Amino acid sequence: MPLGWEPRARDFPRRNRLISGLSLGVVIVEAAKRSGSLITARLAAEQGREVFAVPGSPLDPRAEGTNGLIKQGATPVTEAADIIAALRPIMGIAEPAREIEPTIAALGADAAPEADERARIVALLSPTPVSLDDLARLSNSSPRIVRLVLLELELAGRLERHGSGLVSLL
Repeated sequence: MPLGWEPRARDFPRRNRLISGLSLGVVIVEAAKRSGSLITARLAAEQGREVFAVPGSPLDPRAEGTNGLIKQGATPVTEAADIIAALRPIMGIAEPAREIEPTIAALGADAAPEADERARIVALLSPTPVSLDDLARLSNSSPRIVRLVLLELELAGRLERHGSGLVSLL
């Protein structure tokens, strides 16, 4: 708009369309059911941009819009790492390789799981979340060994932790 232009509510969606078009994605932190932020999210989705939403209490009317976005397929985020992980492939940045062996060496050779035990635990993992207790029970391994194998996978960037002690492969 030209200098001296008086801002009007109807001008913001045009501005936000330009902003979302210049971005890889938009993060909606808080939005009521009818909100200008939701217009921006819709425009971003139409432009093929990533849409992220911070979940909120279902009792809070200020979170109704963000929770609705999540239901419609927006990526839920609770920390910056969630956004970075989602945008990394779009930006063409490879996941950095992580060294696992020093971690095992620091625990001592007797703490390292046997190859067949490690293979049993990894075979029980999939993209579907499973509990640590189920992994220990189904693999016939001690919880200490299960946690060690999961630590190795997490350091390698192959494991995702969910709430309530659930884990899955990426």
